[in-house]
Amino acid sequence: MKTSTQVHLLIIDPQNDFCDIPAAEQPADPLAAGRKLAPTLPVAGADQDMKRLAAFIDRVGNKLFDIHVTLDSHNPIDIAHPTWWSNDQGQAPAPFTVITAKDVAAGLWRSRNPLLQERSRQYVEQLDAAQRYALVVWPEHCLIGHWGHNVHAAVTQSLDAWARKKLDVVDYVTKGSNPFTEHYSAVQAEVPDPADPGTLLNSRLIRTLSEADVVIVAGEALSHCVANTVRDIASNFGEDNIAKLVLLTDCSSSVGGFEQLGQDFVNEMRARGMKTSRSTDYML
Repeated sequence: MKTSTQVHLLIIDPQNDFCDIPAAEQPADPLAAGRKLAPTLPVAGADQDMKRLAAFIDRVGNKLFDIHVTLDSHNPIDIAHPTWWSNDQGQAPAPFTVITAKDVAAGLWRSRNPLLQERSRQYVEQLDAAQRYALVVWPEHCLIGHWGHNVHAAVTQSLDAWARKKLDVVDYVTKGSNPFTEHYSAVQAEVPDPADPGTLLNSRLIRTLSEADVVIVAGEALSHCVANTVRDIASNFGEDNIAKLVLLTDCSSSVGGFEQLGQDFVNEMRARGMKTSRSTDYML
């Protein structure tokens, strides 16, 4: 039975590769004896974020009208992965290398596939022109079909329990499978590709959230995918609707070294009307 007040929960990228899951809780690698499956891009604090989020879902799930979960979904060959790029010695960039339009113009980095050099150059120039984040080379993460792509176990368990109790389905939203553009925001890619509708504005998600009375936000990482998703939602909501957004501050953490980006986002959105709360304090 649906509640009269439409309260939606938007969970952004609650995936294993972003969670600092303790070694004791990491599963065995079925392809390598004695080795465990470990997150490739863990965000400090994310494991506890997700456990608090799971507890929140268990506590207030009967009051949630709908749950949306975004999933970062990449291929090994991706413009933001090391394999895409090489320097003049044929070496791939180290993870967390920043590649700017000036770097590409100077020949410091080029596409390993010569056929993609021009498109790669245009991409970093478009990022620069749009004043989006500069291209960061991330470790391969959230690869489709891999353990790292899966939702954190505690959150998965709570989502499944919610679905069975409500006789409803979780709205899973994938992003990031186009290798030519980054896709921090669940609403649209950093540089939309006109030939790929999956990179364009997700008007369905925007429309669905705009019809909600409250949109609770959680997920990883605060500095990147949460920040970009919420900003894009706000830009398409209209300022009057931003007040319906509530960020659970204890269910989202920033990538190490990018903490200021996360704080800047929170300060900006609070000034625009977004509310914040700890999951343990937020009573629906």
